[in-house]
Amino acid sequence: MSNRLATAQSLYLRKHADNPINWWYWCEEALSTAKKQNKPIFLSIGYSSCHWCTVMEGEAFSDKVIADYLNNNFLSIKVDREERPDLDRIYMQAVQMMGLQGGWPLNIFLTPGDMVPFYGGTYFPVEPRYGRPGFLQVLQSIRRFYDVETEKLNNFKQEILTALQSSAILPSNETELLNNELFCQGITINTKIIKVSSRNVNHPCFPMIPYANVALQGSRFAWNSQEECKAFANQRGEDLSLGGIYDHVGGGFHRYTVDQTWTVPHFEKMLYDNGQIIEYLANLWSQGRTEPAFKRAITRTVEWLQREMTAPEGYFYASQDADNFTTPQDEKLEEGAFYVWSYQQLQDSLTSGELEALAKAFSITPQGNFEGKNVLQLRQKGVFSEGLERILDQLFTLRYGNSREDLITFPPAKSKEEVKIKSWTGRIPPVTDTKMIVAWNSLMISGLARAYGVFGEPLYWELAIKATEFILNEQWKEKRLNRLNYGGKPSVLAQSEDYALFIKALLDLQTANPGQTQWLEKAITVQKEFDEFFWSTEMGGYFNNASDNSEDLLVRERNYIDNATPSANGIALSNLVRLARLTDNLEYLNRAEQGLQAFSCVLSQSPKACPSLFLALDWYRFGRLVRTNSEVLKQLSSQYFPTTVYRVGNDFPRNSIGLLCQGLVCLEPAKTLEDLLKQMQESNLLNS
Repeated sequence: MSNRLATAQSLYLRKHADNPINWWYWCEEALSTAKKQNKPIFLSIGYSSCHWCTVMEGEAFSDKVIADYLNNNFLSIKVDREERPDLDRIYMQAVQMMGLQGGWPLNIFLTPGDMVPFYGGTYFPVEPRYGRPGFLQVLQSIRRFYDVETEKLNNFKQEILTALQSSAILPSNETELLNNELFCQGITINTKIIKVSSRNVNHPCFPMIPYANVALQGSRFAWNSQEECKAFANQRGEDLSLGGIYDHVGGGFHRYTVDQTWTVPHFEKMLYDNGQIIEYLANLWSQGRTEPAFKRAITRTVEWLQREMTAPEGYFYASQDADNFTTPQDEKLEEGAFYVWSYQQLQDSLTSGELEALAKAFSITPQGNFEGKNVLQLRQKGVFSEGLERILDQLFTLRYGNSREDLITFPPAKSKEEVKIKSWTGRIPPVTDTKMIVAWNSLMISGLARAYGVFGEPLYWELAIKATEFILNEQWKEKRLNRLNYGGKPSVLAQSEDYALFIKALLDLQTANPGQTQWLEKAITVQKEFDEFFWSTEMGGYFNNASDNSEDLLVRERNYIDNATPSANGIALSNLVRLARLTDNLEYLNRAEQGLQAFSCVLSQSPKACPSLFLALDWYRFGRLVRTNSEVLKQLSSQYFPTTVYRVGNDFPRNSIGLLCQGLVCLEPAKTLEDLLKQMQESNLLNS
């Protein structure tokens, strides 16, 4: 019999509906029931496309003995971290404060009534293995500790709670924001993180786009680390576009690779990664690094987006799973089966000449590089031949059952049950989580807007505008922005990352098409709502949750740490500078300065935690406005001037074409495009 998660909107929660565990979703009734029954809370947090979440659901959470023990001794709550990133962030931080490794699924134990964590972990197997204890033994030990070691439990709880509360209050540290040393240190340290992560032995490789953006933006300055910044920014683009993290057949980027050579991915595809990578590769191209693999990766990824990740209403789906069934009769999912190729299958499907050409371009062997099968990884850079593209088109047809030209849309499989009953002409695909998340859609809108500005492809603009209009028209409920949309219904009040990233997306649309002033007007309106409900008047910066939507949280945090996505405050403070330059309203600039000062101790003491705050500092120090005619703006916006905003204008002295203003000063009007470009390039001279 299904549990109460069967009626949840979240796909991740519904995946646990048939567990024998008496799951609750996070709500006041669940929390009060735990307090009334004096049961410790078992809080399990994950997301739909998480591989190890899927594994634990099929193992420990489906085990009757474990379920009976949980039901008798704990109150179990399931949370989708994509619905509630605020809860996830707090309890992930708590686990790490306990000296334990973070990750998902996040499994943590709370005392009832106050929701303070006292033990946690990630994946637990049914029986002891992989150096991890069996889950039943863990549960028994925790319940015994809760019942017997009351004094020790209370002392430990207090330590964790104090640490969480302290982490939410940053020490004041009046830092000179125009200090070259601070700025250069931030660029250098974050660039080195990209360098280390590119070839870190026995360590997963993640896109880490917030860090890559620091290296890329730092590469425009004439100073002693400029060449290092250029080299590592470019290397990150090559790792992404050539490696197995990129789906060379169907388009789109996987979440990360498990190895240091960027070969074997964890196969889930996340919207947030793909939006950031599109923007990053377009920026590399605009800076003059016209590697064909960059453009091809953008083109094929947008095709994947349109084909598999775009709802009829215009918004973008959240993610695709790493695992899929290979036959409808399968009971267990297989990781990566949709994407990999056995050597035998390639031999059977291609001529010997085609197989030779494919093996010359990609890493293909009879032994394979992933469990006896092959993940395609490019061996070298350069332009694809027409013959090689035709071979990849054949593999596309084998995978999808239709040719690339004929398969304009590939309707998503929305659940494991739907996957099994539907007839597939090619391979059985992974499940797609079709919920709409404002923050993630905004990252993709920004990527598409930048790609449109660089390449001028109308499809990129069309997709970006449809998603933007959906959010503007459908995501406000009772005059408040909502974070999610399930099948046409907005849900869950938006958090700071939703506001910050959507405002950025609106400003990116204005940058790509400066003549369309409505996007700036919308950004101003959304910023007003953001400021009203999230700004910290006492400390500066933006809280994660609105002032009227934080009652169920242990602490009210201001997110400044970058993870797979940029921090809300890093993006928000950059937005404020952009708005100040575009509107001449210095209140925005004052607020940006106050926010940067609020996080100044982080900038100086923990620079590797906050690359996006350094990008905001870049905007604050070097943000500039260019006013010129539409024709010149079209030429400028396709080039790489990352801290520049554009406005259409013609009110210049005779024989002038444009005006550059930086800080509170405007330069002499430029008479020619060459003069204007020279002014813009000279403002990048930073010596350290």
